[in-house]
Amino acid sequence: MLLRSGVGKLLLVDFDQVSLSSLNRHAVATRDDVGTPKALCLKKHFSMIYPECQIEAKVQLYDPSCEEEILSGKPDFVLDCIDNIDTKVALLAACVRRGLRVLSAMGAGARADPTRIRVADLRESSNDPLSRAVRYRLKKDHGIEGGIPVVFSLEKPKAKLLPFQASKEEETPSDYQIVPGFRVRIIPVLGTIPAIFGQVMASYVVTQLAKLDFQTEPVVNLDLDHYRILHHRLLEHEELIYGSAEQVLVDAEEVMYIVKELWRGRSARDQNLKDIGRKMWRSVNELMLVRWDKSKPAGVSNLILLKFNEADAHESTTLDRVKEEEPEFYTMVSHVLKRAEAEFAL
Repeated sequence: MLLRSGVGKLLLVDFDQVSLSSLNRHAVATRDDVGTPKALCLKKHFSMIYPECQIEAKVQLYDPSCEEEILSGKPDFVLDCIDNIDTKVALLAACVRRGLRVLSAMGAGARADPTRIRVADLRESSNDPLSRAVRYRLKKDHGIEGGIPVVFSLEKPKAKLLPFQASKEEETPSDYQIVPGFRVRIIPVLGTIPAIFGQVMASYVVTQLAKLDFQTEPVVNLDLDHYRILHHRLLEHEELIYGSAEQVLVDAEEVMYIVKELWRGRSARDQNLKDIGRKMWRSVNELMLVRWDKSKPAGVSNLILLKFNEADAHESTTLDRVKEEEPEFYTMVSHVLKRAEAEFAL
């Protein structure tokens, strides 16, 4: 899809070969391609689709020793589709160190529900053993705690690695390893899911290259009852502070948009990258919506999500003071609320 979208230069790196068992998820491979390197298979088919594209295929395994060879060309984007933890972590760490944009695919095996696939920061991924292992190793070995976008599924894996079955008694799993240290046991894969992962990755990269700004759907652990509670809390707060709730111009559905889409389920003062992940799943019991500008009604473009103590502090100050004492916070909130104005055509 990158090729078909007009990307004019591609470097394909893969040590593996097309196999019969993987034909269920290879968009361009045929029976005739079985046994050929995947990178060369792709290059052959790509040249028939878009012959003007500059395609380089490397039949090799990425590891730290070839970092310079693979990444020195300063690619516009790196797409990590590796399923081995050691090499995956090495590639991601190298991209972060070099300041390269990278998008990483997490586990697609043993999943079946396409509606649960998401793009988010690595810290926000859940129900995914591969994400968990990568997070741990990146932090432990490289001091990297976030900032890497990933494609993952919220769905819990429906199967585990299949047991190793040798064709002869004396055989061991190592006899089947193409590369030492790589697992031989396989996990069942429904071919459509890795294909959708790939489509999501291509869409993400193409829109990023085109500078088309869009907000990925936040991973927020709140249901409709939570949004109703926040709406009711807003009405009570308005009556307490302003004497009535007549200036509240939002319903529970619009509260959902404000909380989930604008503030991603976190306090407006808790939007930094270091605070995402499981920590973002704040209890609704400590959050509330308040007006940003007290002179304007409580509409979609004038409500911020804060913790109770932060809301009290906000009510006791002025916007001019916030702008003077916290210019970065003021600019960030103004930018977020302008997005609401644009999306609601206000």
